[in-house]
Formats: sequence, structure tokens, C-alpha cells
Amino acid sequence: MPEPTKKDETPNGQPEESVAPDSNGALPLPEISLEVSPPPDDDDAAATTPSPTPQAEDANSLKKLSIELPNDSVPVPAMGRKDSVWSLGEGQAPEDLEKPIDTPPLSTLLIEKPSSATVPVGGDIVFVAKVEAKDLLRKPTIKWFKGKWMDLASKTGKHLQLKETFDRFTKIHTFEMHIIKAKDNYAGNYRCEVSYKDKFDSCSFDLEVKEAEQAQSIDIRSAFKRSSEGQDDAGELDFSGLLKHREVKQQDDAPEVDVWEILKNARPDQYEKIAFMYGITDLRGLLKRMKKMPKEEKKSEAFAKKLEPAYQVDKGGKIRLVVDLADPTVELKWYKNGQEIRPTPKYIFEHKGTQRIMVINNCSMMDDAAYSVAAGDEKCSTELFVKELPIKIVKGIEPVKTTVNERIELECEVSEEGAQVKWMKNGVEVPTGVRSRYRVKSEGTKHFLVIDDASKEDTGTYSVMASGGTSEAHVQVDLKPLKIYQDLQDMTVKLGEPIKLQCEIYPGNVPGRWYRNGQLIQPSDRINIIHRNKIHRLEIATSSLHDAGDYTFVPEGYSQSLCAKIHIIDPPRVHLESLNFPDNTVTIVAGNKLRLEIPISGEPAPRVVWMKGERVILESGHRVRAETHGDQTSLTIEVTEREDSGNYKIVLQNEAGEDTASVKIKVVDIPDAPEAPLVPEVGGDWCSMTWEPPKYDGGSPILGYFVERKKKQSSRWMRLNFDLIKETQFEPKKMIEGVPYEVRIFAVNAIGVSKPSEPSKAFTPLAVTSEPTMLVVDDVTDTTVTVKWRPPETIGAAGLDGYLVEYCIEGTDDWVISNKELTEKTKYTITGLSPGCKILVRVKALNAAGASAPRTLQHSILVKEVVEPPKIRVPRHLKMTYTRRVGEAVNLVVPFMGKPRPKVTWLKDGQAIEPTHVNIRNTDCDSIIFIRKAERSHSGKYEMSVQVENHKDTAIIDIQIVDLPGPPQAVTIEDVWGGNVALVWTPPKDNGNAPITGYTIQKADKKTMEWYTCIEHYHRNCITITELVVGNEYFFRIFSENMCGLSESATQTKKSALIVKEGMQLKTHNFEDHDFKEAPKFTQPLINTFAIAGYNATLNCSVRANPRAKVIWMKNKMTIIDDPRYRMFSNQGVCTLEIRKPSPYDGGMYTCKAINDLGEAQVDCKLEVKGGFTFYELMQRGVPLHLIDKYMNESKTVEQEK
Repeated sequence: MPEPTKKDETPNGQPEESVAPDSNGALPLPEISLEVSPPPDDDDAAATTPSPTPQAEDANSLKKLSIELPNDSVPVPAMGRKDSVWSLGEGQAPEDLEKPIDTPPLSTLLIEKPSSATVPVGGDIVFVAKVEAKDLLRKPTIKWFKGKWMDLASKTGKHLQLKETFDRFTKIHTFEMHIIKAKDNYAGNYRCEVSYKDKFDSCSFDLEVKEAEQAQSIDIRSAFKRSSEGQDDAGELDFSGLLKHREVKQQDDAPEVDVWEILKNARPDQYEKIAFMYGITDLRGLLKRMKKMPKEEKKSEAFAKKLEPAYQVDKGGKIRLVVDLADPTVELKWYKNGQEIRPTPKYIFEHKGTQRIMVINNCSMMDDAAYSVAAGDEKCSTELFVKELPIKIVKGIEPVKTTVNERIELECEVSEEGAQVKWMKNGVEVPTGVRSRYRVKSEGTKHFLVIDDASKEDTGTYSVMASGGTSEAHVQVDLKPLKIYQDLQDMTVKLGEPIKLQCEIYPGNVPGRWYRNGQLIQPSDRINIIHRNKIHRLEIATSSLHDAGDYTFVPEGYSQSLCAKIHIIDPPRVHLESLNFPDNTVTIVAGNKLRLEIPISGEPAPRVVWMKGERVILESGHRVRAETHGDQTSLTIEVTEREDSGNYKIVLQNEAGEDTASVKIKVVDIPDAPEAPLVPEVGGDWCSMTWEPPKYDGGSPILGYFVERKKKQSSRWMRLNFDLIKETQFEPKKMIEGVPYEVRIFAVNAIGVSKPSEPSKAFTPLAVTSEPTMLVVDDVTDTTVTVKWRPPETIGAAGLDGYLVEYCIEGTDDWVISNKELTEKTKYTITGLSPGCKILVRVKALNAAGASAPRTLQHSILVKEVVEPPKIRVPRHLKMTYTRRVGEAVNLVVPFMGKPRPKVTWLKDGQAIEPTHVNIRNTDCDSIIFIRKAERSHSGKYEMSVQVENHKDTAIIDIQIVDLPGPPQAVTIEDVWGGNVALVWTPPKDNGNAPITGYTIQKADKKTMEWYTCIEHYHRNCITITELVVGNEYFFRIFSENMCGLSESATQTKKSALIVKEGMQLKTHNFEDHDFKEAPKFTQPLINTFAIAGYNATLNCSVRANPRAKVIWMKNKMTIIDDPRYRMFSNQGVCTLEIRKPSPYDGGMYTCKAINDLGEAQVDCKLEVKGGFTFYELMQRGVPLHLIDKYMNESKTVEQEK
């Protein structure tokens, strides 16, 4: 059984009561404090407390005993703490009831509020509050209170639990307060407060706790325990005003004990211990009953007079303990708490006759103990109570009135050094921790409360509390008077120009807000708000019409404000571009209504004037009028006429300027009828006709003509063309020979078709066929020449009987008929020719009307077999690396030339190609390589060879098959500081056969492991991830990326990065800026190039320079300027010259020259253009034979030199 523990008294003399949570956070059973004072009956004083104590009304004379109920466990350090029980306190303190409580304005945050409820004693109950978080960026703050001041957040434990959850799908926060095993004192009013930034909501509810009925059994101990009915002798020791109502405990089934006998045989100093042991709470009533019981007086043999039962002395005072001995020779010993006392300056022993006296000097709280004196075998005891004097405030604190940012020092003086005082503000204890704005210090008996940098929130009533009194004073912190050094100025600004509003006020550290027309202005990319010392400035980069209005600057905490007016003006402007008419010309058909609406702008609204020539168009016009409404002006012509065509001028004026624009209106109509057509030439079933355009085109260009014909004896005209004829001539066909015809013309413009012209003079078609067309040489051998042609364009009514082929030796006019009989085919081989001779060939078409005009070859033909060297025509897109993804089909067609048919072979990386992997098909003029489903193994350099006799040509095609890359090899966390994490990784082992173009970095919180992308297309192998949430732990993973896309998997960091509050400070190094300026330098020179005549050629080089260099291209040291055959490009330092369809004359020395302020550089290359024409192609083009021989000999000479 633990010994009773003495407790300090409060300044008002009332006993303190506290219950601290146990080690597991649970609320322990309540503790009862009893005050035991001597009864008011003088006759009973000697039997109970015969010590010389003051009256019972003196609260300082009470001795407080702490009695623990059975099965309770209250740690000693918890005693004396008034804030250790969440359930104590039924509301706000009486002195705080009249004080206003500052709360933000209410808003609707709670979608479900807790409601009042009833719970039986020992039962559980849950209160629920829900908050919708759709419009909230973070979790709201919730507080649970009991009464008006007790925050329950720090009282959680066994009987109180606070829980919160969040539903990610419904976006609802759920807050719960669980009360477990409720007690009577848990009843009362509760409050739930929710706040988020400037939003606030609260709800009050009540909890009622019903008592459970308890069966009562009567025994000797329960007779002296408190009950609701009370006992006969309980009136004088009724502690109901000092103790809270406690939970009724079940009485233990313990064996009956005779407490009377125990008390009668015990010493008085053991009464409290016995009462505590057996649960006797009405100790005073018990002692009164014992006093009424008859006592057996026992005569002491050693003491004539014993010690008093109790003594009391003030702290620092002196006390005398006196006994009178019956036998002066008996040896006497003094004891303190069972330990023998030796003579010292503190303890002095005196002898006066039979009296033995012990004097205790300078009493302290250590002397508060049980004392006894032994004389032989007898002993008598007493208790000494040391009364601690209250600490009084000698000099109170004084009121203070100051301004913000000043230093406040509150001073008081107490009656004793080393005394403990408590500083309060508005009834709440002032925090004095390390991070607190308040500092407390003491110098001897003086105590100070210091506020170094006062703010307006420090205004209030401050008090200092000591055990013997309280002193309070009011502290008033006001703002410093506002001084305006520079006021805002009214401004007139043109639209698009910047706006700068500036004012200068004192004090300089006062923030403020800017308003436009009463609306708060927030900073943005366009609006910048600056505060530097005393200067407040509002900057708008580009003004708009919405920026006009009244601007106000309001310093925070002051009623004064600074105002200015901004007026935005915009020069007038006519927006003709919105018409989308070429050359601002409006075309309308005569007789239609025209309404032309043109947007205009200007601030203030401009004055608009429409003019045609010198005539002003009024708004009141009948057929033609001008109107202006808001931001557009319009011109209306009800019925357009030809005279309305012309230029119309618009003039806009306002205070910001003037603008003019012109609109051309063109009224169009159908054209007049043309004159009668002429027929100058007539064929077998055709004729040629011409005519003159109409004299008036209707104001719109003539789009074309329709032609009609009819037989002279008929009245029905037939249209010959459904597509318009652009020219003024036409050849009607499919006419019947021998039948007379007439023709006429219609003119057409955008408006419609004119009336028909007068008919032409009658004509009758009749003629032979026209000459054969497209006569060319198809093949030449040592003894034969094969020619082919196309049929005549026009065949007479008699039809076509066949063709006649003739030839003659060059230099003679003796034409020899090659085919004795007519041939109906359009191809014929002339045989029996002498090798090496030159002949001319012509072909005629014959029918019943006769022979047509001959079609003759322009140049003579050399009878000789021609060997054409092979040549591969590599397409332009195959000259570079041909790239395809894995799984795609590859189908490449490479054309070539050569005669006779060349032999084609393919090699891959110098090895023969497996037919099972790659399909190759060759024709007379091209070779096709086909891969149905490409794989990375198909990548490589494919060599194509074309050979005719001893002539051979080769070409290399580079094929690259790419795939997705692999993930990076390793990702490590290099460093973590503040809210930043530095990551480092190595490139992937497999790049997918393509360069790595970037990386994608993702992060995931360890709690949710939901991945979010931080950055994409990142090119480096290290990165710093910023703006991480403090307190979270993150993992990171990285995908690699090439031209095919992201890798299928990512590499994740093995370790996580924990973002802590107080991290290391990153010391940044000072680096000197590198001078990137440099003279031009070619990193890739030009290379000598061979081009094919008729195919575009490009010259490429790359140059590095800073600042950017000017690039000049030259041919044979002559600058190329505005030549349509050349196109010049420059992109990221890569310079390109494109030569369109070069000829042999485009060959030569080309130079690229780069110039900047630091110098110049140039590179040269030689371009050689191969002829690219075969003997056959030159003959088809009609080139004379002596020029062909000269050209072919020059080509052979060039090839031999190579």
C-alpha cells in the first residue's frame, strides 16, 4: 500500500485535483484529495488534533492528503498537472465567459455534422463529421473541444480516440471521435471546428451520460463512505463542493474486517493510512464516533507530560518540542521519521528541571515530518507541519502602449528570490519555448516578460500569477501612423503599352493589396506586384481595354487608401483583313442587295465617315446608306447597279488618331454576245474556227466560250463542248463529210452565259487523214532499224487503209519503199541495210482519199549495234539510311539502265543474301528487294551490282531496323536535400539499334505507390527532382526513349528518398560564365560530289560560330544571288545548297563562306555533272548525230581519266 503523498496548495486555498494518463495513454481512475482539519468542538480538540493550529476557516492550515482508490495507478510526476485529464472541466472558465472568441466567418465545409446523443455509463459512442474536398487543395484542419476552451487533441488515450479517413473516389474526409467506457463527468457540451485557409465551419452537440443503478450493501466501511443520501455525521465534512462527481465503484467481495479495533489500537499518525487502506472517505465522522466511545486511560510511567499530537510552524521559523519526565534520570532520545536526531546548530537540546526541550531552528519543508521521543521503553510521537508562506507580488506590472516592431518589457517584483511565477495573456498561459516569441527572465526578485518584435496581435491583457497574488496590465500595440510620400497618379495609356502605378508610404514594411474597380488584383504572368521597402508598384506588361478603371492601393491594417484612374485609349483601325476579299475588292451581281460589314476598333469609339469620291454617304440614304453600330460599320446598297462600281473610302477619327481604308466594289453582269465566228480551214470531219471576244465582258473576265453547231437544213443546235473553251479558236470534229454545217458562239463569265452570236457561213467537211504521229526509233542493229509510230490524229470519212514506210541514204533524195504492201501495224523493221550507213525514215497513212502528209524522223539513223553501259538510278530517299521498325515490311525498288539487259547481283555486308530471309526480284529496268516482316538482323549495308559485258555499276543501300530500347541500367539517388532529390543513371545496354532521344522520369509516394510523371523527353543522365512534399518517402523509375518510343519497362531506384523537414543547406558554387563567342569554324567540310543531269543535287556542310554567322554560297568564286536554280538552307548550323535539275554546265567549284564579327571561314568542293543521256535518249530528243558522237566521245574520255 503506497504512503499518502503531500501536495502543494493552490493560491486560493482550494485543493488541486489531477489525473494523468498512464503509460499507454489511457485515463486512470480518479484521485480524491481530502482536507483534514480539527473539528470545531473545543472539547474534542485534545482527542483528535491537539496541536496549536489556527481556526478551520484559514485555508492555509489545512493538511491535504491524497488517497488513491483501489486498483488505481497514478504516477507521481503526473500529480499537480491541471491539463492531464481531458474529461475535467464542464465549460469555459467563469472569467472567460464574457470575453469574445475570435473565429473566422462560417462557411459550408461540413456536409455531415455530429449530433447530440446519450450513452450509459461504461458505454461507447462515436461522433462523425464529414467534409467534402472537391474544391480543397489539401486536408482541412479539424479540432474537437469540450466546452469552449478544452482542446481534446492532447487528451487522446484509453477513453478517447480521434480518427480520420479519406475516400479518394468520393473526395470526402471523414473525422470520428470515439468515446470508450464513458463516465459521468464526460457529459457536457462539445464542439467540432473545421478550417481551411479563409474558410471556417463549426458545430456544437451535447453528450448525456446516464448513471447505472448500483446495489448498496451496508457494512462498517460503507457507513463512513459518501453516498447520495448522506450520513448522520457527514454534514461537517461534506466535500461535494471540492470534488468532482466520481464513478460509483463496485464493492469488492472482501472478508469482513473490524476497523474499530484497528483504529483503537493504532496511533493517531496512522489514522490516515488506515482510512486510505480500507476506503474510509469520511474520516472526520469516524474520528468523532471514536471520540464518543469510552476510552481507557493508561498512566504513563516515564512521561509526566507527553508531546502534543501535532505542531505547526511557518517556514523559516523556530519550534520548541517539550516533554516533561516523571523520572529525570531516564535516558532520552529524539527521532525524526524513525531516525535518531543528533545535536547540531539546527537541532538544539535543552534541560530545564524535568523538562526536555528540542529546538528546531530555520524550519524548512524538509522538517515537515513525524517526530518521536523515547524514554526507556516508552515513546510518544507528534507531527510537525511546516507552513509555506505565499509568494506576494511587491511591485505589479504596468500598462504599456507602443507601436508595432518595438520592444515590450513587462516587469514585476515578488517577495522572495527564486520564486516561480506564471505569465498569462487574456487568461491563457504565455508559451515560453525555444521557438516562442516571448522570453521570460528573472533577476533576483524581479521577473520580466520580453517581446522583442511586437505585432498588433500582441495587444491584450497580460497578468503575472504568484502563489500569494496576481497583477495584471493592458498592453496596447498600435500601427505606426501612415505617411504618404508619393501618391498614385492618374494615367492615360495607349492600348498595348505597359502600365506602371507606383506609390511610396511609410512605414515601409507594411504590405498592401491592389484593387481594380473594387476587385482584388492577383499577380500573374502579365501583372507584376512589387514591394520594396517603402515603394509599392503595380506593373502590367501589355495593357488591354479591361485594364481601364479605378485602381486602389489599401495598406494592410490601415483605413486609408490611395486611388488613381487609368484611361486606356486605342487609335482607330479598320479591319479589312476580316473581309477575306483579294485586294479588298468586293464583287456583286447587278440587281442584288449588297451589305458590307467591316469590323472597326478604337477607344473611345471613333467617328466613322463613308465616302465615294468626294461624295459623303449618309445614314439617311434611301438606296445607298452607311451605318455604324458598336465595333462595326456597314455599307448597304439595296439594288446594285453598274454605276455603283468604284472605290469607297472609310475615315475613322477619335482622340487617339485617325485611320483610313479603301474598299473597291465591282458590280458585274453577263457579257454581250460575240460577233459571228469565221471558219478558215475545213477537214474531212472537222474544221477550224476563230472569233473575237465580246465588246463588253459584263465587268467580269470572260471565263470561256460554248460552241454550238447544226446542219444547215436543220433548226436544232447541238453544243460541242461542256467544258469552257479558254481560247478564241476551236476545231469541231465528228462531222459528216459532204454535209453543210453552221456554228455559233456563247461567251461565259462568272455571272452567266451571254446571248448567242450570229451563225457562221455554211461549210462542208471533206479531207484525207492527217500524218502519223510520234515516229521514233525503237531498235537498231548492224543490218536492221525498227521504227514505231502512232495512228493519225484525224482519219477521213474513207477510213484508214494502212501505212507506207520509206527510207533513203543520208545525202540523197532517193526514197525507197520498204514495205511493198501496206501494213496496218504501227511498228515496222527495215531489213537489208548496210552496216555503218546512215538513213532517213518516213511514214505515210493511206485511205481512199489518198496519202497523208509524211511523218519524217528529224535526224538520220546510224545502222550500228549500241551497247549502253549499266547505270543504277538510286532513289533520293535510299541515298540516306533507310529506317524501318521491327515487324514492318520493307519494299524497295531500285531502277537501273543498260543494254543489253544487265546482270544484277546483291550482297549484304560482303556476303550473299539468303533467299529465305530476303526476297529479290529483277526485271529489265529495276530490282526489287522485299522483306515481309523486318527484324533487327536485317540491318546492314546492301550492295547492288549491275553488269553489262565489261561495264559494271554498284550502289550501296544502308537499311536500319530499329526497335524499342531497353530500360536504363542503374538508377541511383545521388543526394537528398530540402524538397529536392538528385538522380543519376546510366544509359540502357540495348538502345534498340537507334540513338536514345530522351528519358521519362516518374515518382511514387511509398504509401500509395501511384506513379506520376515528373518530366518527359529529358536528354541528360542526371536530374534534380524538386517540389517534393516534406514528410513523404518517394521511389523513382526511369524509362528510356528512342525514335520508336518508350522502353517497355523502367528501372526503379532500389532505395527510397525520405523528405525531412530540417535538411542540409546546399552550398552552391560560384561559377564564372563561359565565353561562348567564337569565329566561324566548319565542323563538316564540303565533299566532292558527282551529280546526274536532270536530278536535283545537294551540297552539305556544318559550321559553328557565335554569334550566328552569315552564310554565302559561291560558284567559281561568283556569289550566287537570286538564282531560281539554287535553294539555300541553314538550320542549326547545317548549311545546304540545293541545285535543281543540274546540267553539265552547272559543274564547277562551289564555295561556302561563313562570316561573323570575329572572323570568317570557307570550304570548297568540286561538283561534276554526268550527262546522264544515252544514245537512244539523245536520238529521241532529235539531237544531230555529229553532236551525239561528240558528246559520247567526251563522256568516254572523262571515264577513262577517272
